[in-house]
Amino acid sequence: KEYVNLTHALRPLRDLYGSLPAVQFGPQALKAVRQHMIDVQQLCRTEINKRIGRIRRVFKWAVAEELVTSGVLEALRAVDGLRRGRTGARENAPVRPVDSAQVEAILPLVSRQLAAMIQLQLLTGMRPGEVVQLRPIDLDRTGPIWFYTPPTHKTQYLGHAKRIPLGPQAQALLAPFLER
Repeated sequence: KEYVNLTHALRPLRDLYGSLPAVQFGPQALKAVRQHMIDVQQLCRTEINKRIGRIRRVFKWAVAEELVTSGVLEALRAVDGLRRGRTGARENAPVRPVDSAQVEAILPLVSRQLAAMIQLQLLTGMRPGEVVQLRPIDLDRTGPIWFYTPPTHKTQYLGHAKRIPLGPQAQALLAPFLER
């Protein structure tokens, strides 16, 4: 997915400055790319800030590979991100939870495994990837509350451990899938 995100971030840079040597790309050019994202692509402020960050990361990689000097990257870092209410970029509406009635309505239409996964997410707040990779070996079922330790998770690279408690309702959902 990050590869796709990088291609989206770099497209306006390529369109506007594709023939310009990277060592000549500076803050004014980055601001022009940012303005293109506002005016032409009509992206929201947070997405623009993410894409500008990805462009900076590409230049950081280029510095590490000695393709451009560190001065180019430092100049690009001088361009501030867009701030809420201080730009022409639109703001995204906050993401709201799905209405529980809509979730309940789809449960009879999906397989029993998928229905259990959806219900387990509702009960525990697990991320979809954590539910999908759940294995019996990752469950500690020794006490009245079970604990699920995902083999991988979002903050693993920071050295954080993750244990998800599974109460009686979650245990009842999982039980049929644990019996062989």
